[in-house]
Amino acid sequence: MHLESWSHASSAGFTLRGWHSPPSGKPLLHFLHGNGYCGRVYEPMLADLAEDFDLWLCDIQGHGDSEHGGRFHGWNRSAELALEAFAVGRERFPEVPVFALGHSFGGVLTGLMLAQQPQLFRRAVLLDPVLFSPAMIGVMALSDVVGLSQRTTLARKARQRRSVWPDRAAAHAALCGRGMFRGWSDAAFAAYIAHALKDSEQGVELKCRPSREAEIFGSFPKRLWPSLAKVTTPTQVLYGQRSYPFVAKSVARWCAGNAHVSAQVVAGGHCFMQEQPQDSAERVSAFLLQRE
Repeated sequence: MHLESWSHASSAGFTLRGWHSPPSGKPLLHFLHGNGYCGRVYEPMLADLAEDFDLWLCDIQGHGDSEHGGRFHGWNRSAELALEAFAVGRERFPEVPVFALGHSFGGVLTGLMLAQQPQLFRRAVLLDPVLFSPAMIGVMALSDVVGLSQRTTLARKARQRRSVWPDRAAAHAALCGRGMFRGWSDAAFAAYIAHALKDSEQGVELKCRPSREAEIFGSFPKRLWPSLAKVTTPTQVLYGQRSYPFVAKSVARWCAGNAHVSAQVVAGGHCFMQEQPQDSAERVSAFLLQRE
């Protein structure tokens, strides 16, 4: 799979970067990654999708090759900036159908994008989006007020994450099959080692600083449920059987309140698309390319 790099000097004062396929006339698929990752970490799934689509991969602030950009500008602003970069980048592509795909944090951002620009994407698939329930958001908002937001379990774990290794082989040995990588296919884990790490003076380090990952885990999207209610783009949510319990509940709530949204449970955990890349790609293509 051949990809070309792009960069965009954003209106927030930092540079967003990512990758795209050479324009071929196929439908164009906009993809957003999960927290702590970057677009190319998903290469096994994306390589299969590249048979049917041209790809546009955007690395969110502080992820992949995008600049750290000071403080985290928030979920809603991140969605706006991804749209801003895509508006410029789309000019390289002919007039083709445009679709959206996102995982986890990137799945929520994609949902916010669908609410902001209802006409942009023909269809969308959200892979295990971390849709916080209204009750969870209420607790997080209160935590924000009393300064506890950065102390959530996921944020705390992220801050403690090791971020430097002597070389990629050492990182591979330390991480393979453990924690969030348990069950990942060899190809997906190899893509993480290749693309989520960068060379540094100490050897290799995570491109996404643990502090940025923690900032995201300790924050939440504003007006999430009012935004989800506005989505009119035909959207399918795929979520893992072993994912976070709140995901299934929130997805059921969204489907019950929005006729444009459907859901499907798949085998695997929160990163099921890294466990079963080919199956995930087939499910995504099947929904996006169905005839109107």
